[in-house]
Amino acid sequence: MRIAFAGTPPFAAAALTALIQAGHDVSLVLTQPDRPSGRGMKLKPSAVKEVALAHNIPTLTPSTLSVKRQSQQAEEALSALESAGIDVLVVAAYGLILPVRALEAARGIGKSGDIKSINIHGSLLPRWRGAAPVQRAIEAGDAVTGITLMKMEAGLDTGPMIVKSETEITPQDTSATLFERMTAMGAELIVSALAHPETLQWVEQPAEGVTYAEKILKTEAPVDWHQPAEVVARRIRAFNPFPFATAQYKGETIKIRFARAVEGTGRPGEVLCAGRELVIACAEGAIQCTELQRPGKPAMPAAAFVQSTGMQAGDVLQ
Repeated sequence: MRIAFAGTPPFAAAALTALIQAGHDVSLVLTQPDRPSGRGMKLKPSAVKEVALAHNIPTLTPSTLSVKRQSQQAEEALSALESAGIDVLVVAAYGLILPVRALEAARGIGKSGDIKSINIHGSLLPRWRGAAPVQRAIEAGDAVTGITLMKMEAGLDTGPMIVKSETEITPQDTSATLFERMTAMGAELIVSALAHPETLQWVEQPAEGVTYAEKILKTEAPVDWHQPAEVVARRIRAFNPFPFATAQYKGETIKIRFARAVEGTGRPGEVLCAGRELVIACAEGAIQCTELQRPGKPAMPAAAFVQSTGMQAGDVLQ
């Protein structure tokens, strides 16, 4: 099958790699422009661009697909899509708004021949439409999440659903571990679906159960110790690896990378136990922190962190 692909991060790169390995003819790739990265802030290509270049696939990196904002750049990309002779456009975490011209550029597949673009979305739609579905699912305490292949339309993740795959969210999952599992799921699901394109059908998303996963902001990082421990622990897991939950201690901004809710009573932010274990009180219950990080230092287990900071029971984190 002749495919065009639009995506940017490793989640998308895994799907692109799987499609190539499955023997599909990926004739064009769209991805976001190279970004400054590392201490030297040198320009670094996206994970998707690296895969495309390794397989000699023509790649375009427009900063927008809006002809009103960057007419020449956007027109070049849209014209390339329209002239590529593709059967379907596959999209995964591209990060740019796709206009109707892009969504309608392919010939179309499916039982009715009307599936022209497919999005690999990281939630069980209609729950968690939007930018951060994996993180928001953990933060909300969802028991399950998954991947939805969606027939794309102009709205934000509002298109009809083609197929879903579920996975449990365990108490040990962070966004990092869940992303890793769902990355593999997304790659497997799109390859499985396109193995028999003539059988694909879609159903509209239900009107009930719609939620939106707002983008994760760095301003959300500080822990609110006046929240119940279950809420605090979920946010800590949801914000690993970005932006990491933070707290203030002796003038340092420390990152709390993993914690679980436990029993305990004290003032919000009060250190209840500081030794081999680190337990901090919340408004209801407490959290046991198992991995933390000081500025400029590597991540460390609780006992090493306590020793390095001199933290004691009775101290209060802000």
